[in-house]
Amino acid sequence: MKEEITGGLPPAPQPFSWGIRASGMLYTTHGPITAEGAILQGDITRQAELTFDNMRAVLEEAGGTLDDIVQVQIFLVDVADMKAVDAVYARYFKPPYPNRASLVVAALVAEGMRIEVTAIADLNANLLSD
Repeated sequence: MKEEITGGLPPAPQPFSWGIRASGMLYTTHGPITAEGAILQGDITRQAELTFDNMRAVLEEAGGTLDDIVQVQIFLVDVADMKAVDAVYARYFKPPYPNRASLVVAALVAEGMRIEVTAIADLNANLLSD
């Protein structure tokens, strides 16, 4: 059975869930969405921080942490943003880092959105310790 996890984020603007927990795994995708449901405009560092903060909120509601993430996919619209995103990423994740793919795409669905991140977390160890 799957369970929706919102992390306290505003309702998604399209037909998707911020997080889905199923069989001890969490599947989640985020961008720089503010508490009001708008896209944070501008600086890639601030967009990346908000994206990972949103991801952390969903993980915490599901009973996990960023340390439970096993795979990440980062989508950027500008390859020049990778260095700044890597600097932010290194503050949110620690070794051993999740398996990761970084992709540069032509565009993301919302105007001004420069980053989108998908992650899979294994919450099974947390479930066993409860």
